[in-house]
Amino acid sequence: MRIRSLASLSTAITCIALASCAMPVRPHRAIGTAELRITILYDAFGKAPGMKKDWGYAALIEYDGKRILFDTGDDPDVLAANVRAQHVDLARLDFVVISHRHADHMGGMSYLLSVNPQVKIYAPKENFGVFGSSLPSTFYRRGESLPADRRYFDGVPPPIMKFGSAWPRANFQLVDGTTEIAPGIHLIALVSDKPTTLELKELSLAIKTPEGVVLVVGCAHPGIDKIVAVAATIDQRIRLIAGGLHLVVAQDPAIAQIAALLHDTYHVQYIAPGHCTGEPAFAALQVAFADHYLYAGLGTTLKLGDP
Repeated sequence: MRIRSLASLSTAITCIALASCAMPVRPHRAIGTAELRITILYDAFGKAPGMKKDWGYAALIEYDGKRILFDTGDDPDVLAANVRAQHVDLARLDFVVISHRHADHMGGMSYLLSVNPQVKIYAPKENFGVFGSSLPSTFYRRGESLPADRRYFDGVPPPIMKFGSAWPRANFQLVDGTTEIAPGIHLIALVSDKPTTLELKELSLAIKTPEGVVLVVGCAHPGIDKIVAVAATIDQRIRLIAGGLHLVVAQDPAIAQIAALLHDTYHVQYIAPGHCTGEPAFAALQVAFADHYLYAGLGTTLKLGDP
Protein backbone atom coordinates (compact mmCIF):
# COMPACT_ATOMS: atom_id res chain seq x y z
CA MET A 1 0.00 0.00 0.00
CA ARG A 2 1.37 3.43 -0.92
CA ILE A 3 2.30 5.60 2.07
CA ARG A 4 0.63 9.02 2.01
CA SER A 5 2.23 12.23 3.23
CA LEU A 6 0.61 14.32 5.98
CA ALA A 7 -0.31 17.02 3.48
CA SER A 8 -2.01 14.62 1.10
CA LEU A 9 -3.83 13.01 4.03
CA SER A 10 -5.26 16.39 5.05
CA THR A 11 -6.45 16.94 1.48
CA ALA A 12 -8.06 13.52 1.48
CA ILE A 13 -9.90 14.33 4.72
CA THR A 14 -11.44 17.35 3.04
CA CYS A 15 -12.36 15.19 0.07
CA ILE A 16 -14.12 12.72 2.33
CA ALA A 17 -16.07 15.58 3.92
CA LEU A 18 -17.32 16.49 0.43
CA ALA A 19 -18.44 12.86 -0.10
CA SER A 20 -16.36 12.55 -3.25
CA CYS A 21 -13.84 9.92 -2.13
CA ALA A 22 -15.99 7.03 -0.93
CA MET A 23 -14.08 3.78 -0.40
CA PRO A 24 -15.39 0.23 -0.03
CA VAL A 25 -15.68 -1.28 3.44
CA ARG A 26 -14.81 -4.94 4.04
CA PRO A 27 -16.28 -6.04 7.37
CA HIS A 28 -15.42 -9.76 7.26
CA ARG A 29 -12.02 -9.86 5.60
CA ALA A 30 -9.64 -12.59 6.78
CA ILE A 31 -6.32 -10.83 7.35
CA GLY A 32 -3.84 -13.45 8.43
CA THR A 33 -3.30 -17.07 9.36
CA ALA A 34 -3.76 -16.90 13.13
CA GLU A 35 -7.21 -17.93 14.34
CA LEU A 36 -8.51 -14.84 16.08
CA ARG A 37 -12.02 -13.38 16.11
CA ILE A 38 -13.24 -10.09 17.55
CA THR A 39 -17.01 -9.61 17.78
CA ILE A 40 -18.30 -6.13 18.59
CA LEU A 41 -21.05 -6.47 21.19
CA TYR A 42 -21.57 -2.83 22.13
CA ASP A 43 -21.21 0.40 20.15
CA ALA A 44 -23.26 3.32 18.86
CA PHE A 45 -23.01 2.51 15.14
CA GLY A 46 -23.48 -0.59 13.07
CA LYS A 47 -25.72 -2.49 10.66
CA ALA A 48 -26.61 -5.67 12.57
CA PRO A 49 -30.39 -6.18 12.85
CA GLY A 50 -31.70 -7.01 16.28
CA MET A 51 -28.86 -5.26 18.14
CA LYS A 52 -29.28 -2.06 20.16
CA LYS A 53 -26.96 0.86 19.54
CA ASP A 54 -25.73 2.75 22.59
CA TRP A 55 -22.70 4.79 23.55
CA GLY A 56 -20.11 2.43 25.00
CA TYR A 57 -17.88 -0.46 24.06
CA ALA A 58 -17.67 -4.21 24.54
CA ALA A 59 -16.06 -6.91 22.42
CA LEU A 60 -15.60 -10.66 22.60
CA ILE A 61 -12.10 -11.82 21.64
CA GLU A 62 -11.56 -15.49 20.78
CA TYR A 63 -7.98 -16.67 20.31
CA ASP A 64 -6.00 -19.86 20.89
CA GLY A 65 -8.91 -21.52 22.68
CA LYS A 66 -9.51 -18.54 24.97
CA ARG A 67 -12.64 -16.37 25.20
CA ILE A 68 -12.08 -12.87 26.53
CA LEU A 69 -14.70 -10.18 27.14
CA PHE A 70 -13.22 -6.72 26.77
CA ASP A 71 -15.38 -4.12 28.56
CA THR A 72 -19.13 -4.40 29.21
CA GLY A 73 -20.67 -1.33 27.59
CA ASP A 74 -22.89 1.20 29.36
CA ASP A 75 -26.21 -0.48 30.10
CA PRO A 76 -26.74 -4.04 31.39
CA ASP A 77 -30.04 -4.45 29.52
CA VAL A 78 -28.50 -3.37 26.22
CA LEU A 79 -25.52 -5.68 26.76
CA ALA A 80 -27.88 -8.57 27.54
CA ALA A 81 -29.92 -7.92 24.40
CA ASN A 82 -26.86 -7.68 22.17
CA VAL A 83 -25.28 -10.80 23.64
CA ARG A 84 -28.49 -12.74 22.97
CA ALA A 85 -28.69 -11.38 19.43
CA GLN A 86 -25.18 -12.68 18.74
CA HIS A 87 -25.79 -15.99 20.56
CA VAL A 88 -22.81 -15.30 22.83
CA ASP A 89 -22.62 -17.21 26.11
CA LEU A 90 -20.92 -15.00 28.71
CA ALA A 91 -20.99 -17.92 31.15
CA ARG A 92 -18.14 -19.35 29.07
CA LEU A 93 -15.30 -16.89 29.46
CA ASP A 94 -11.69 -17.37 30.45
CA PHE A 95 -11.49 -13.85 31.82
CA VAL A 96 -12.70 -10.28 31.40
CA VAL A 97 -10.74 -7.07 30.91
CA ILE A 98 -12.24 -3.76 32.01
CA SER A 99 -10.22 -1.01 30.39
CA HIS A 100 -11.10 1.82 32.79
CA ARG A 101 -13.66 3.09 35.25
CA HIS A 102 -15.87 5.16 32.94
CA ALA A 103 -19.51 4.05 32.97
CA ASP A 104 -19.71 3.38 29.23
CA HIS A 105 -17.14 0.60 29.65
CA MET A 106 -18.24 -0.98 32.92
CA GLY A 107 -21.98 -0.21 33.09
CA GLY A 108 -22.94 -3.70 31.96
CA MET A 109 -21.11 -5.32 34.86
CA SER A 110 -24.28 -6.36 36.69
CA TYR A 111 -25.45 -8.44 33.72
CA LEU A 112 -22.02 -10.06 33.35
CA LEU A 113 -21.97 -11.01 37.02
CA SER A 114 -25.53 -12.33 36.88
CA VAL A 115 -24.47 -14.97 34.36
CA ASN A 116 -20.85 -15.48 35.42
CA PRO A 117 -20.39 -14.34 39.04
CA GLN A 118 -16.94 -15.87 39.60
CA VAL A 119 -15.24 -14.93 36.34
CA LYS A 120 -11.80 -13.36 36.73
CA ILE A 121 -11.94 -9.66 35.88
CA TYR A 122 -8.76 -7.73 35.22
CA ALA A 123 -9.15 -4.04 36.01
CA PRO A 124 -6.78 -1.12 36.60
CA LYS A 125 -5.58 -0.59 40.13
CA GLU A 126 -6.40 2.91 41.32
CA ASN A 127 -6.23 4.47 44.75
CA PHE A 128 -9.77 4.26 46.19
CA GLY A 129 -10.98 2.89 42.85
CA VAL A 130 -14.42 1.46 42.11
CA PHE A 131 -12.89 -1.97 41.54
CA GLY A 132 -11.37 -2.01 45.03
CA SER A 133 -7.80 -1.30 45.98
CA SER A 134 -5.25 -1.29 48.75
CA LEU A 135 -2.67 1.15 50.03
CA PRO A 136 0.11 1.07 52.60
CA SER A 137 -1.17 2.85 55.69
CA THR A 138 1.84 5.13 55.42
CA PHE A 139 -0.09 7.11 52.78
CA TYR A 140 -1.39 9.52 55.45
CA ARG A 141 0.59 11.75 57.79
CA ARG A 142 0.71 10.83 61.46
CA GLY A 143 -0.18 13.04 64.38
CA GLU A 144 1.86 11.40 67.09
CA SER A 145 0.96 14.02 69.72
CA LEU A 146 -2.77 13.23 69.57
CA PRO A 147 -4.42 10.91 72.09
CA ALA A 148 -5.28 7.44 70.78
CA ASP A 149 -9.02 8.14 70.52
CA ARG A 150 -8.34 10.95 68.05
CA ARG A 151 -6.06 8.88 65.85
CA TYR A 152 -6.94 6.50 63.06
CA PHE A 153 -7.00 2.92 64.35
CA ASP A 154 -5.95 4.24 67.78
CA GLY A 155 -2.59 5.09 66.25
CA VAL A 156 -1.85 1.50 65.18
CA PRO A 157 -3.14 1.11 61.62
CA PRO A 158 -2.74 -2.13 59.68
CA PRO A 159 0.30 -2.18 57.38
CA ILE A 160 -1.98 -2.46 54.32
CA MET A 161 -5.40 -0.83 54.16
CA LYS A 162 -7.86 -2.58 51.86
CA PHE A 163 -10.73 -0.68 50.26
CA GLY A 164 -14.04 -1.93 48.99
CA SER A 165 -15.44 -2.31 45.51
CA ALA A 166 -18.69 -1.28 43.86
CA TRP A 167 -19.06 -5.05 43.23
CA PRO A 168 -17.80 -6.60 46.47
CA ARG A 169 -18.31 -10.21 45.39
CA ALA A 170 -16.65 -9.89 41.99
CA ASN A 171 -13.35 -11.62 41.34
CA PHE A 172 -11.25 -8.58 40.47
CA GLN A 173 -7.56 -8.92 39.69
CA LEU A 174 -6.14 -5.41 39.86
CA VAL A 175 -3.35 -4.52 37.46
CA ASP A 176 -0.83 -1.86 38.42
CA GLY A 177 1.59 -2.14 35.49
CA THR A 178 2.03 -3.69 32.09
CA THR A 179 2.09 -7.45 32.50
CA GLU A 180 1.71 -10.75 30.64
CA ILE A 181 -1.33 -12.47 32.11
CA ALA A 182 -1.17 -15.58 29.91
CA PRO A 183 1.31 -16.78 27.30
CA GLY A 184 1.32 -14.13 24.58
CA ILE A 185 -1.51 -12.13 26.17
CA HIS A 186 -0.48 -8.81 27.70
CA LEU A 187 -2.24 -5.99 29.49
CA ILE A 188 -0.73 -2.58 28.81
CA ALA A 189 -1.32 -0.31 31.81
CA LEU A 190 -0.87 3.42 31.28
CA VAL A 191 -2.05 6.64 32.94
CA SER A 192 -3.65 9.54 31.11
CA ASP A 193 -1.94 12.91 31.29
CA LYS A 194 -4.71 14.68 29.37
CA PRO A 195 -6.49 17.57 31.21
CA THR A 196 -9.97 16.01 31.10
CA THR A 197 -8.83 12.54 32.23
CA LEU A 198 -5.76 13.39 34.27
CA GLU A 199 -4.43 10.41 36.26
CA LEU A 200 -7.02 8.01 34.79
CA LYS A 201 -5.54 4.52 34.58
CA GLU A 202 -6.43 2.43 31.55
CA LEU A 203 -5.71 -1.11 30.40
CA SER A 204 -5.31 -2.16 26.77
CA LEU A 205 -5.18 -5.77 25.57
CA ALA A 206 -2.21 -6.82 23.43
CA ILE A 207 -2.21 -10.33 21.96
CA LYS A 208 0.98 -11.57 20.31
CA THR A 209 0.11 -13.61 17.22
CA PRO A 210 2.40 -15.12 14.58
CA GLU A 211 1.66 -12.12 12.35
CA GLY A 212 2.25 -9.46 15.03
CA VAL A 213 0.42 -7.79 17.91
CA VAL A 214 -3.36 -7.44 17.91
CA LEU A 215 -4.18 -4.45 20.09
CA VAL A 216 -7.66 -3.87 21.55
CA VAL A 217 -8.22 -0.51 23.23
CA GLY A 218 -11.18 0.86 25.16
CA CYS A 219 -10.82 4.62 24.84
CA ALA A 220 -7.05 5.15 24.56
CA HIS A 221 -7.22 8.00 27.09
CA PRO A 222 -3.45 7.88 27.71
CA GLY A 223 -2.98 8.40 23.95
CA ILE A 224 -3.03 5.77 21.22
CA ASP A 225 0.51 6.85 20.33
CA LYS A 226 1.75 5.89 23.81
CA ILE A 227 -0.19 2.63 23.84
CA VAL A 228 1.20 1.58 20.46
CA ALA A 229 4.71 2.49 21.57
CA VAL A 230 4.42 -0.03 24.41
CA ALA A 231 2.80 -2.63 22.15
CA ALA A 232 5.76 -2.29 19.77
CA THR A 233 8.09 -3.43 22.56
CA ILE A 234 6.18 -6.73 22.59
CA ASP A 235 6.46 -7.07 18.82
CA GLN A 236 7.35 -4.30 16.38
CA ARG A 237 4.77 -5.68 13.97
CA ILE A 238 1.38 -4.21 14.89
CA ARG A 239 -1.06 -6.44 13.06
CA LEU A 240 -4.34 -4.79 14.06
CA ILE A 241 -5.71 -2.02 16.28
CA ALA A 242 -9.37 -2.28 17.26
CA GLY A 243 -11.48 -0.13 19.57
CA GLY A 244 -11.80 3.49 20.59
CA LEU A 245 -9.00 5.93 19.79
CA HIS A 246 -10.50 8.92 21.64
CA LEU A 247 -10.42 11.34 18.72
CA VAL A 248 -14.13 12.12 18.94
CA VAL A 249 -13.57 15.84 19.58
CA ALA A 250 -10.15 16.15 17.92
CA GLN A 251 -9.63 18.61 15.07
CA ASP A 252 -8.50 17.53 11.60
CA PRO A 253 -4.76 18.34 12.04
CA ALA A 254 -4.56 16.21 15.21
CA ILE A 255 -6.46 13.39 13.53
CA ALA A 256 -4.17 13.53 10.49
CA GLN A 257 -1.13 13.42 12.75
CA ILE A 258 -2.35 10.28 14.52
CA ALA A 259 -3.32 8.63 11.24
CA ALA A 260 0.13 9.30 9.79
CA LEU A 261 1.84 8.10 12.97
CA LEU A 262 -0.03 4.80 12.97
CA HIS A 263 0.32 4.19 9.25
CA ASP A 264 3.69 5.70 8.36
CA THR A 265 5.71 5.41 11.59
CA TYR A 266 4.40 2.27 13.27
CA HIS A 267 3.29 0.61 10.01
CA VAL A 268 0.11 -0.69 11.58
CA GLN A 269 -1.16 -3.28 9.12
CA TYR A 270 -4.91 -3.06 9.77
CA ILE A 271 -7.14 -0.75 11.76
CA ALA A 272 -10.70 -1.36 12.98
CA PRO A 273 -11.73 1.79 14.88
CA GLY A 274 -14.91 2.10 16.90
CA HIS A 275 -16.57 3.81 19.85
CA CYS A 276 -14.93 7.16 20.70
CA THR A 277 -12.71 7.32 17.61
CA GLY A 278 -15.14 9.86 16.14
CA GLU A 279 -16.76 10.27 12.74
CA PRO A 280 -14.11 12.58 11.18
CA ALA A 281 -11.42 10.16 12.37
CA PHE A 282 -13.28 7.21 10.83
CA ALA A 283 -13.10 9.06 7.51
CA ALA A 284 -9.45 10.03 7.86
CA LEU A 285 -8.34 6.55 8.89
CA GLN A 286 -10.23 5.00 6.01
CA VAL A 287 -8.28 7.26 3.65
CA ALA A 288 -4.96 6.46 5.32
CA PHE A 289 -5.44 2.68 5.46
CA ALA A 290 -7.56 2.17 2.32
CA ASP A 291 -8.46 -1.53 2.06
CA HIS A 292 -6.61 -2.18 5.32
CA TYR A 293 -9.34 -0.24 7.14
CA LEU A 294 -11.81 -2.74 8.61
CA TYR A 295 -15.38 -1.80 9.42
CA ALA A 296 -16.05 -2.59 13.09
CA GLY A 297 -19.62 -1.54 13.75
CA LEU A 298 -21.96 -3.20 16.21
CA GLY A 299 -22.36 -6.90 15.44
CA THR A 300 -19.31 -7.11 13.18
CA THR A 301 -16.95 -10.05 13.59
CA LEU A 302 -13.37 -9.34 12.58
CA LYS A 303 -11.60 -12.51 11.54
CA LEU A 304 -7.83 -12.94 11.44
CA GLY A 305 -7.18 -16.08 9.46
CA ASP A 306 -9.48 -18.83 8.32
CA PRO A 307 -11.28 -20.57 11.19
